[in-house]
Amino acid sequence: MASFRKRGNSYEIRVSMGYDLNNHQIIRYRTWTPPAGMSESKAAKEVQRQAVLFEEECKRGRVVSGSTKFAEFIQIWFDDYASVQLRPTTIQGYRQLFKRIIPALGHLRMDRIQPHHLQAFYKNLAEPGIRDDGKLRFKCDLDAMRNEKGWTQTKLSDLAGVSITTIRQIAAGKNVSKETAEKVSACFDASVADLFEPLSVNAVLSSNSISHYHKAISSVLKTAVQWGYITDNPCDRISPPKVERKEAAYLDDKQTLELLDLLETIPDSKYDFYVAYTMLLFTGLRRSELLGLRWHDVDLNTGVLSVRQTVKYIEGKGVIFDDTKTGSSRRSFKMPADLIPLLKNYRAWQNARRLRMGDRWEDNGLLFTNDFGAPMRPDTLSSNFRRLISGSGLPDIHLHSLRHTNATLLIANGTNVQTVAKRLGHSTSSTTTRIYAHAIQAADAAAADAVPLFRTSREKSKGGAG
Repeated sequence: MASFRKRGNSYEIRVSMGYDLNNHQIIRYRTWTPPAGMSESKAAKEVQRQAVLFEEECKRGRVVSGSTKFAEFIQIWFDDYASVQLRPTTIQGYRQLFKRIIPALGHLRMDRIQPHHLQAFYKNLAEPGIRDDGKLRFKCDLDAMRNEKGWTQTKLSDLAGVSITTIRQIAAGKNVSKETAEKVSACFDASVADLFEPLSVNAVLSSNSISHYHKAISSVLKTAVQWGYITDNPCDRISPPKVERKEAAYLDDKQTLELLDLLETIPDSKYDFYVAYTMLLFTGLRRSELLGLRWHDVDLNTGVLSVRQTVKYIEGKGVIFDDTKTGSSRRSFKMPADLIPLLKNYRAWQNARRLRMGDRWEDNGLLFTNDFGAPMRPDTLSSNFRRLISGSGLPDIHLHSLRHTNATLLIANGTNVQTVAKRLGHSTSSTTTRIYAHAIQAADAAAADAVPLFRTSREKSKGGAG
């Protein structure tokens, strides 16, 4: 039997569903709020109708339990939905987002999450200082401190559980993550605040990041509606956070030539990095796609490159092989001719490294590996690139900027958007148009400026003929 009671401007409807195995009464709840302007007498009649409808839904099994806390349902969602339907990298991204969502909204009952709760959360995310993942810099003399302990860089690397490259970066004054800072500080029995300084105490989340939180919450609540925990998704009743579109960071043609000169300074011992950066620039591949390439994916006779898998790093699992980002990301295209001799030389270089390693070499058939043939960690490729760019005079770009540079140069040289989209692995050409609108507009302006020149030349020709 359904019952209801008034709570402020709303009504709480209760339906008893019997008793569980522990003899505890099972109650289903729903909150109903009369529309603005409805009289009390009409509201009293309507709530009775809502109670009957709710009881019928409960009896048909369409209502699970709106009283479930949001944090509890999130765990159910991860166990029963995400683990089956989503890729490991996607799950990792969601787990990162819910580290902030659960403390803010996890205590709410599913049927009591309202748009104003979400709006308040998004507003809080936009406040200065909300970021807790900002970079830090070591403020002491790391080499002096480890020498005092009698540690080598390798020893400190082992104790902290971070790479030797990271230890060298810290000693050189480079920025590191909060997680890395905690590991290193623990080795010296010191707090992070004693040894590291934050680069920005007022760092804010980007509008794009806040939009990711909204999409994550909406995705979970959409599943809750499908499973009958709630009747509607409160995310559908608010405007999602507005995303400020930023231009993709890229190099122009002159800066690209400067980068090519800079790549020539990479020592022979790191020839694999030289080849990797050159390939990213000339193919527009994503970092994960490049690291997933095997030698049978690269036809050195025809020059055709095929993207079939990716390499990702998952916290707690390490480096894994994964599918491509989308179905359209699984693609084949022709490489620039200049890459063929480069790859042939590189294959000989890698074979020499494999012979030096002997039985220690892990043969995965990959183009790019660590020193022992295992898949290369993606952040290794990125961190080396940051060091290369630092102090070079080039713009402060990141590794993904090489993909943007490739696309921009293709468009500037007259390649149609559909071809660029196919080479980049975009699902639709509209994605390419949106990301590279600046390059398309520039190419269009250049074409428009060229028209008077053609006309002038033709008029001169006519004049000469007359």
